[in-house]
Amino acid sequence: MSYTAPIKDMLFVLKELAGLDTVAGLPGFEDAGAETAQAVLEESAKLCEQVLAPLNVEGDRNPSTWKDGVVSATPGFKEAFRQFVEGGWQGVQHPAEYEGQGLPKSIATPCIEMLNASNLSFALCPLLTDGAIEALLTAGSEAQKQRYVPKLISGEWTGTMNLTEPQAGSDLALVRTRAEPQGDGTYRVFGTKIFITWGEHDMAENIVHLVLARTPNAPEGVKGISLFIVPKFLIGEDGTLGARNDVHCVSIEHKLGIKASPTAVLQFGDHGGAVGYLIGEENRGLEYMFIMMNAARFAVGMQGVAVADRAYQKAVAYAKERVQSRPVDGSAKQAVSIVHHPDVRRMLMRMRALTEGARALGYVAAAHSDIAHRHADERVRAEHQAIYEYLVPIVKGWSTEMSLEVTSLGVQVHGGMGFIEETGAAQYYRDARILPIYEGTTAIQANDLVGRKTLRDGGAVAQRLLRDIDGTIEALKAQDEPSLRSIATQLEAGRDALARVVEYVVAHAKRDPNAVFAGSVPYLELAGIVLGGWQMARAALIARERQAQDPAFFGAKIRTAQFFAEHVLPHAAAIETSIVTAKGGEGWLALDGDQF
Repeated sequence: MSYTAPIKDMLFVLKELAGLDTVAGLPGFEDAGAETAQAVLEESAKLCEQVLAPLNVEGDRNPSTWKDGVVSATPGFKEAFRQFVEGGWQGVQHPAEYEGQGLPKSIATPCIEMLNASNLSFALCPLLTDGAIEALLTAGSEAQKQRYVPKLISGEWTGTMNLTEPQAGSDLALVRTRAEPQGDGTYRVFGTKIFITWGEHDMAENIVHLVLARTPNAPEGVKGISLFIVPKFLIGEDGTLGARNDVHCVSIEHKLGIKASPTAVLQFGDHGGAVGYLIGEENRGLEYMFIMMNAARFAVGMQGVAVADRAYQKAVAYAKERVQSRPVDGSAKQAVSIVHHPDVRRMLMRMRALTEGARALGYVAAAHSDIAHRHADERVRAEHQAIYEYLVPIVKGWSTEMSLEVTSLGVQVHGGMGFIEETGAAQYYRDARILPIYEGTTAIQANDLVGRKTLRDGGAVAQRLLRDIDGTIEALKAQDEPSLRSIATQLEAGRDALARVVEYVVAHAKRDPNAVFAGSVPYLELAGIVLGGWQMARAALIARERQAQDPAFFGAKIRTAQFFAEHVLPHAAAIETSIVTAKGGEGWLALDGDQF
């Protein structure tokens, strides 16, 4: 069983929850309405289903290889990449003035989901290129934009992000790579970078590395980091490729999952120094890199949704065909397919509900980003940018942690066969395991949610979202449908739990920071559950109105939302207890280091 893009659900979420009509009313997005969205999604689905998905298993069994500094992609990947870029997919959300499609992030997001669901290893290459494009468009000079962005969008070149070093993981204050000015506007870069996704490969003619490094006499810590463009091949004034730059891949990692995606160790400057070009101003590199990192973090959140959906589809197909045991209610005298057994139904419903909730939250976040970038009113732009920034660590952290549960359940539905590589269920589990780690671990996302996204504004954005949830709760209570009233009850309880945790975080961060930050990951999980449950509740309200139009689709939407409300949202109260009532830090910090 391969992959089938859930276009119907994607379009429902885009139109009804993310407000595609509102996005299409923004300056420059006038042609990006429902008709355009459907056409784009259908074409994306063809590429993902027919070209990329069939290569997913091949990439796992026949990964990228390294020999004498040369990295060769999995057979078939290079040809698939050409089809991807020739179709214009790298430029979907990038400006038309640089040869992009100029479509909103709202429409690009389901395309990103499809790409990652079909082939996670492959999708990482365009993901990093997207981030490089975003960083250059925001912080690059006009000459840099003109030189690099069209080539990145065309797929002739790809992009990477070079942060991590052997001694500097998430703590970028420890970065040692140095960049020495040459007096002609260029720099010579020296150092080692590790964990560089698609840092070397044979799918494009050049690779544009964005590299964090220190200039001479730069301040200590993160305030002394600058950002540089270091191309694999130097580029002549006429845009043609010249000599190989002094950056070389000395090895690639052997990994648990995403095996087709080469994770490179790059050595800069072993033969006199790699030529680099400063982006923006010296010592502002981390600020610029965060542009790239935030784009990547959102995309990784959508990777979590994608691999969860792929695992769910496979589990459903297996459950319908695997015959084992008679039903416990005696409704058949012979063995039946396992989809009829209660616990298998429970697992499939949980997989479905979590995936749909995370998808909805991600698409809604994308719409906030579109409004933040294109609305005519500066005040409205700022308001939606703040909401988007609050949601990004939740989309990244909760959706990726969710993917571990869903892919694990996918293995469980398969039973013993799930543990056997030939069925394919295990690959999704292994591939998903990196998602809560790279582009900032879940703890880093949670610290960001506490520090920059909650404490900085005193919880103002969180309170705004809570008020919006209140409106949904009132609408649910006004219905005479028992399932919607049940959703209202559970959503209200979850909303109250989140409100109390936000209040606790704001009130206690200064007086007891260890307790607050010890509870930061549970806070992020709580926010994901409640905000995801809110989107599911909104979907149920709309589905109730439209049920007669498509009873199967809308009926399933209501039941899935009810399952989320009754079986996922109740966890909110327990998480609140662990953070607030039990003062979580007292338990987690009770032992000193020697007692572990």
